[in-house]
Amino acid sequence: MEYKLIITIIKKGWAERILNAARKAGSRGGTILHGRGAAGIHEQKKLLGIPIEPEKEIVLTLIQQEKVEEVLAAITEAGQLNKPGTGISFVLDVEKVLGILG
Repeated sequence: MEYKLIITIIKKGWAERILNAARKAGSRGGTILHGRGAAGIHEQKKLLGIPIEPEKEIVLTLIQQEKVEEVLAAITEAGQLNKPGTGISFVLDVEKVLGILG
């Protein structure tokens, strides 16, 4: 069975929303990582004149290839990824998967 990895980088606090949408669309779960991003064109925040590096959540969703489009559409809607500055999601090929049954 072929698998893909959907990686979604989203604002802090939005990862559960992404995971719930992915599950409803056919995923069996995911992994949330915490990160810190460099300020992009939509994220030029400062505190007392000092640039703040925004905190991010990274959601990793391993998914069967035939479910990718449906899950990705659900992630896009839940994360409002069609609006600038909300996040990004992309899909990577997975060469080999171990530890998954069925």
